Amino acid sequence: MSTATTAPVGRMAALARAELTLLGRSRGTLFAALFVPLILPFSAREAAKQMDLAEVGLTLGTVLLPASIGFSLLYAVYVTLVSVYTARREELVLKRLRTGELRDNEILAGAALPAVATGLAQCVVLTAGCAVLLDVGTPRAPHLAVLGLLLGFVLCASLAAVTASFTRSVESAQVTTLPVVFLSMIFSGMFVPLEILPDRVASVCELLPLTPVITLVRGGWTGELSASEVLGAVAVALAWTGVGVFAVRRWFRWEPRR
Repeated sequence: MSTATTAPVGRMAALARAELTLLGRSRGTLFAALFVPLILPFSAREAAKQMDLAEVGLTLGTVLLPASIGFSLLYAVYVTLVSVYTARREELVLKRLRTGELRDNEILAGAALPAVATGLAQCVVLTAGCAVLLDVGTPRAPHLAVLGLLLGFVLCASLAAVTASFTRSVESAQVTTLPVVFLSMIFSGMFVPLEILPDRVASVCELLPLTPVITLVRGGWTGELSASEVLGAVAVALAWTGVGVFAVRRWFRWEPRR
């Protein structure tokens, strides 16, 4: 394997190891990443019990499993990375990294790897837990679940970089992340499946960033998504990712906001 191929990977791996060490020292960020996604499904379970899921062809398991994965993406990846990017910028870490061999995309990706790895591990644990406790069985269309998860990681990382651009401090990240977190939890099919909402409301909610991820993951287990529904969900996710990448290139700040 050529040096040109291995060098970026090696640089990103070294940055990811350093970031993992720093992440372990931040108790607040670590708590949000590791424990909040494991607690929230219990709240979603109580809400789901009050709904007539059978009428729309859903079960408690097919509601809670995608919701659990959504919580991991939101807290282990999105919220964590907003704090990480903001902290490293204010500490001048990002500015120093740009003076070396690392490219801008390598810096952002390398810093994101520990959070993504944490989110992936949580998704595996939560999926296994739901399979055992809620009897959801194996996915009927596993490729859709995998596709949804991959899109979710990329999308949440790009949204985190965008949010960090407008976040002044690590403390204020608790406020700047609220719009994406609340909108996603309430209207992306996590607490309330879109099948239960009125058609007009559901059509609007389908355009939110995390909705296609929840849709694809749920469709992976139910196997009931049509080709047009899959293409629509992928198109929305890619559109938001494209907007996120453009916004990062246009507005991401590499130096402290002073």
